[in-house]
Amino acid sequence: MNKQIILNLPVKDLGQSKAFFSALGFTFNPRFSGENAAFMSIVDGAIQAMLTTEPFFQSLIDKPVANAKEANEVVICLSCESREEVDSLIAKALAAGGRIPHPPEDHGFMYDQGFEDIDGHLWNLVWTAPEA
Repeated sequence: MNKQIILNLPVKDLGQSKAFFSALGFTFNPRFSGENAAFMSIVDGAIQAMLTTEPFFQSLIDKPVANAKEANEVVICLSCESREEVDSLIAKALAAGGRIPHPPEDHGFMYDQGFEDIDGHLWNLVWTAPEA
């Protein structure tokens, strides 16, 4: 089995979060999902996330669940295949209720922009030129 990255993210409303990420084109595996969690594929076979309701997430840790709308511990960064993919995902996130915290940054060899999902988690999308 290849190593994978599986993020665990607490969410306030599992149904709304699934709808948000579905709008970005991410898919869900019902086999590993239920009323308290949904297994989301970001990059098939490589990067997944388990969206968990806040009470269920709290049962897995011994510290308070952070309110990601007030403070962030991590920024999730995903590489994209093109500038157009960055812009497309940003547009989808905005249309699905996300927030855009800053304008895109274009460094010529690298292009990036981020969004905040409906629970306050920060995502950064970046394209880097192959020759960089």
